[in-house]
Amino acid sequence: MIIVCQFLLKNTKINGITLYPFILIRKPEDKRNKVLINHEKIHLRQQLELLIVFFYVWYVVEYYYHYFKLKNEYQAYKSISFEREAYAMEHDINYLKNRKLWSFWKFRRI
Repeated sequence: MIIVCQFLLKNTKINGITLYPFILIRKPEDKRNKVLINHEKIHLRQQLELLIVFFYVWYVVEYYYHYFKLKNEYQAYKSISFEREAYAMEHDINYLKNRKLWSFWKFRRI
């Protein structure tokens, strides 16, 4: 379910965020942004694969691992395997139809 949530994302650079089972987007016109929505749907699939709670634990652990290694918030975020998969495949609108289980695993960076 896609929800426009301007108040929550108002003062951020974030256009969308996925909190299972919701995709929260900043602007109403982002509902038509197929690349953004596909990116967030990839996160929905990742969250399901890891039974939701483990996704969030893994996400935070991986973020801090990369943050302490790189000393840069943005680079740490971009190094998270879930984000690497979503950014790499967001333009492939059919990706989720053919995506194999745990595909984020091949996007790990250690």
